[in-house]
Amino acid sequence: MEIIRIPAERVAKLIGKGGDSKELLELKLKVSIKVTGDGEVELNGESVDEFFAKDVIRAIGRGFEPHVALRLLGEDFALRIIDLRDYGSKDHFARLKGRVIGEDGRSKEIIEEQTDSVLCIYGHTISIIAKLEDLATASEAVFKLLEGSNHSTVFGYLEKMHRKKKDRELLGRTQ
Repeated sequence: MEIIRIPAERVAKLIGKGGDSKELLELKLKVSIKVTGDGEVELNGESVDEFFAKDVIRAIGRGFEPHVALRLLGEDFALRIIDLRDYGSKDHFARLKGRVIGEDGRSKEIIEEQTDSVLCIYGHTISIIAKLEDLATASEAVFKLLEGSNHSTVFGYLEKMHRKKKDRELLGRTQ
């Protein structure tokens, strides 16, 4: 048995309308899920299934929709949670989130497009779901923005890394 805590306001997303999300998660994760109203989630199943289910539940707790969190069951996918408390006080969270989101959400969109990732900004965290090779690049872009790098510098970095990835893919196909 594994117990995870998620924010109480995310319990409804975990359960879904009429329990449909919870039912889907139990089927896909191969565990039984018991949820309390205050956000305590109990997972019961084989230890390997509980291990993989933890990250999916944690991702839902950090703001991802259940169908997006289920990507973590795919080969080479991972979750990274960046805690904004490591970058300043609560007074600075809005500014830090704003740097990552960008004007009209454009910065977040560019990071997601260039790294084939999904970002979720919720509470005091910025979370990323991506394949391992893309997770490092997306994380580095977020770190750079949080540390104050110019957006243009970060976008240049993303373009460079995206080109390198495409080059590796092309080389892999021709060999």
